Amino acid sequence: MTHKWTRALSWLALLLALGATIVAFTGMTLARVDRIGKLEGFGYLASSAPFAAAALVIGLIAIILNWRKGWPARRAALLGFLIALGFVGSLAVRVLMSSDAPMIHDATTDLADVPQFEAITLPDDNLRGLDNEAEWVALHEEGYPDLRSVVLDRPVAQTILDAEKLAEERGWTIRAVDPEEGRLEATAYASYIRFEDEVVIRVRPDGAGRSLVDMRSTSRVGIGDLGVNAQRIHDFLEDLAAVR
Repeated sequence: MTHKWTRALSWLALLLALGATIVAFTGMTLARVDRIGKLEGFGYLASSAPFAAAALVIGLIAIILNWRKGWPARRAALLGFLIALGFVGSLAVRVLMSSDAPMIHDATTDLADVPQFEAITLPDDNLRGLDNEAEWVALHEEGYPDLRSVVLDRPVAQTILDAEKLAEERGWTIRAVDPEEGRLEATAYASYIRFEDEVVIRVRPDGAGRSLVDMRSTSRVGIGDLGVNAQRIHDFLEDLAAVR
């Protein structure tokens, strides 16, 4: 191939990588500020991914050609390859990290007595993607066998106050809090798009002056959540237990 083709492929890789990144970022930003729907914003990311993958392959070819031809367009080739690598690599890492997550979007510490929302109204299709609640329970038990209630050595009211403080530090929107009743409901946010996930924390006395804490986190949109809700519960309860 001549230098003309080397330069053409180098610039094609750069333009594809930049275009895919700009389109994805624009869509996600519009969704983040609620100018478009959250899933629509995610759709921009999903539709841009194949173009970024193409840019990655073309960029690699362009780098090889540049190496053979004396680097006539090395900057365009390298930039295109690196931008595409960052785009595709970040998506691949996220998918691989959540490859074991079940295809559900509702996680809880108590499947036998699931914490219920009172101040927050869940979508009518909260079982979307599933045939019935029994299927959700089966997938949940298989995917999150270690998600369980925790017992804390503090009164119910104090536990809720500690939970409220942690929720505020995380930037959650508190929807309802009742220390005496042992309940907190809030809206949490996931990813750059700020997907809205609803959270309820239920605290009951265990009969020995301690608190039995259960938590539920569920996404308002989508079918699978890539394990986000279960991880949120793990992290929150771990931090709550560490409060002194």
